[in-house]
Amino acid sequence: MILTRFRFRDRVRSPAFRPWFEELHADPARSSRMRRGARLLDVLVPAGPYFPDFLTPYEGLLGLDSGLAALLRTPTRRLAAELRLLARHRPLPGWVRPIAQGNGPTLQEMGAALRDYYEAAVAPFRELAGSAIAADRACRARGLLRGGVEGLFAGFAPLMSWTPPVLETEYVVDRDLVLGGRGLRLVPSYFCQRTPMTLADPELPPVLVYPIEQRHRWRPAAERRADLDALMGANRSAVLHALDHSATTTQLARMLRISPTAASRHATVLREAGLIDTRRDGTAVLHTLTPLGTALLEGTTGGAQPSAR
Repeated sequence: MILTRFRFRDRVRSPAFRPWFEELHADPARSSRMRRGARLLDVLVPAGPYFPDFLTPYEGLLGLDSGLAALLRTPTRRLAAELRLLARHRPLPGWVRPIAQGNGPTLQEMGAALRDYYEAAVAPFRELAGSAIAADRACRARGLLRGGVEGLFAGFAPLMSWTPPVLETEYVVDRDLVLGGRGLRLVPSYFCQRTPMTLADPELPPVLVYPIEQRHRWRPAAERRADLDALMGANRSAVLHALDHSATTTQLARMLRISPTAASRHATVLREAGLIDTRRDGTAVLHTLTPLGTALLEGTTGGAQPSAR
């Protein structure tokens, strides 16, 4: 959500985002609902080297409700400290002061404005953005399965470079993030562009929000299905899509109008690739998507949640 304001400020707008802009501007009611949140974000999230971490709580990875609830629980001391730091980079209007003081009604109004903004600017495009994110995750998962950590980070080139134990990337400011034994959470973002982003406070859980590959944005489902067909063959792709809901070998054969022998053969290949699980269910054999299979399938049909940023 936060990064959508950066896309509004882009001097040269990427063609990938034009359908999003056009739909927003075509609906006056949607633009009106965005207005309070846009005003808030344009002040608190300026184009510059810093914006407050409290606007992007870690809990936001669980969804909008969790993120807003965490934002409203932000300790007053932290609100004041982060807004003082923001004030070093730009003058702040008087209406920011009650936020810095942790004023309950003001924070509730802020939460309502951000919710309205999200519902107008992001929610209508959640399925489309989600499918693009899922496609990117599927590509990253394949790199990890094939080459481990080295294979994963090799797929990020030239955005990032991995020289163990250091991960280097272009960033808006020169800084080091020392994990100190903590894990780094990689978060794909539909609205992030050019360079990854992380939290300003190094003591917060390490997160690196990165832009998904451009090729995954705004591609029709038919094109993504064609890619999967080309990758594994039309019949095998059809079997994977049919297992969006678990099915037995016999059910697969009936749904796809192929022989049980062919259905079993395709299922075996998918199982060996780690895309499905197979288990006995009485006298039948039941096939179910694995998380990797689900990620690959969602990359062609939608369903993943976009980054809260």
